[in-house]
Amino acid sequence: MVVVNTRFIKENLNLEIISGENSLDREINSPDISRPALQLAGYFSHYDPTRVQVLGRGELSFFKLLTHEDKKARTRMLCTRKTPAIIITRGLEVPKELIDSAKKYGTPLLRTEETTSRLIAKLAFTLHRELAKEISMHGVLVEVYGVGILITGESGIGKSEIALELIKRGHRLISDDRVDIKELDSGFLIGRCGSSIIKNLLEIRGLGIINVMTLFGVGAVGEDKAIDLNIHLESWDKNKNYDRIGLERDSIKIHNTEIEKKVIPVSPGRNMAIIIESAAMNFKLNKMGINTSEQFEKNLTEKIMNNREKI
Repeated sequence: MVVVNTRFIKENLNLEIISGENSLDREINSPDISRPALQLAGYFSHYDPTRVQVLGRGELSFFKLLTHEDKKARTRMLCTRKTPAIIITRGLEVPKELIDSAKKYGTPLLRTEETTSRLIAKLAFTLHRELAKEISMHGVLVEVYGVGILITGESGIGKSEIALELIKRGHRLISDDRVDIKELDSGFLIGRCGSSIIKNLLEIRGLGIINVMTLFGVGAVGEDKAIDLNIHLESWDKNKNYDRIGLERDSIKIHNTEIEKKVIPVSPGRNMAIIIESAAMNFKLNKMGINTSEQFEKNLTEKIMNNREKI
């Protein structure tokens, strides 16, 4: 699991270190970001020092209007031993009073050439992504025609073998065996490989471990993918009635998000890779408002009603 600290955002956002290079291991536990305008005006009653603080052109323009004593007082309050970072945007000149206070309390002081709005957008996305609650699921995550499909099922059902066939057909592997899933926002799940040890690898019983990127190229693997559909594989049960039209709606709940679930029986002779490809394309059609099953039911109902009127 990635440790989110000042060093992490410094490296990911390519930030320049002005001061506090020895305090880059301060952990960041909140995805919230502050622009401390009220604090620069002297109001610190609701100041949260554990957030990343961002100072842009507006804040620094106001700061220049303060007296020298006020500047020293405000920056001493702004810089704490808990503050993970203070970031100056637009490559602006950093006030001497802020540098002195940052050095005194070891507060990391960083700078970027990005505009304030762009920096906050990138930083918020990075922090929400990394700090989101995460669970691990046993399964295979693949990208088929741009659709993120989580393939689940009992051990030995053939998930990895199906993934291998899909890769041969030009689709991408995200993770085999263990999938780490985060909920970045309500209704938005993203999955990625659960361990760097198994990244880009597939376990094929009887063959062993294969490296998908080495065999099929860099285009055959992906870092992460939004999860749109769950396909659950199970052994064919002749006593069970399976959905033959497609009107049944099932779902699986991961975190607080429900995604569509399709239960597909596995038996000799069924080409599961083609079935999963068809499921992906049908899912995209449904998102576009085209539902073949509902149209079939509508046409069938109309046909029955017309025949009744003729009798």
